[in-house]
Amino acid sequence: MKIVVGHLYPDYLNIYADRGNIAVLSRRAAWRGHELEVRSVSVGDPLQPNEHDLLYIGGGQDREQALVAQDLASKAEGILEAVGEGSAVLAVCGGYQLLGRSYRDFHGLDLPGIGLLPFDTIAGDKRMIGDVLLECELEPGVRRTLAGFENHVGRTRLDPGAHPLGRVVAGFGNDGESGFEGCRVGRVVGTYLHGPLLPRNPWFADWLLVQALAHRLGEAPELIPLPDELETEAHAVSARRAESRGGRH
Repeated sequence: MKIVVGHLYPDYLNIYADRGNIAVLSRRAAWRGHELEVRSVSVGDPLQPNEHDLLYIGGGQDREQALVAQDLASKAEGILEAVGEGSAVLAVCGGYQLLGRSYRDFHGLDLPGIGLLPFDTIAGDKRMIGDVLLECELEPGVRRTLAGFENHVGRTRLDPGAHPLGRVVAGFGNDGESGFEGCRVGRVVGTYLHGPLLPRNPWFADWLLVQALAHRLGEAPELIPLPDELETEAHAVSARRAESRGGRH
């Protein structure tokens, strides 16, 4: 089965090795006999809503966000339509912020978001940086942990009733106060976790593959389990580093 991924702005939003997330998805798909076809979608490129099973947008600094924000806003209709038709989305850090309604950066510049996720973000004075550990429940009754690295000045405040990606066990999360990190609406996930995220969280990589395949197939498939000893150890090391920070900040 071919899984088509639209990688938004890989030439702008590509810090903290977030391209590695695509590499992990590609390899884990290939091990199960699937092909990941990655299509770059950058400034000026059209985005057809029926083309992609998964849309991915990585992280960038304020300068890069400012360079792509207006173009992303011009693609909002296509992205919203794609999500309405069942496409999955993963957005990291700077990309995550632009999926909300707006982002006011450190210099007071207001950047438009596309309103896909229910929040606004305003840059604060203190940078929130370090290893982070979350507890997530993406499937009812099934709790797992996500380990990663955060580095952001943005304070993302979710609307009342919005669903975070997870609860902060250690680290700052969305705003350093709420105890929540990221945001999720159906198959759409936004998060501040860099590192990249997926190599040390294989269960989450597989969850994303299932969402993309569900768009392609019309139903969620069962994935063949993989021997994830190295990935599990990477997760454990990252989790221990986060826990050594002494709990939620």
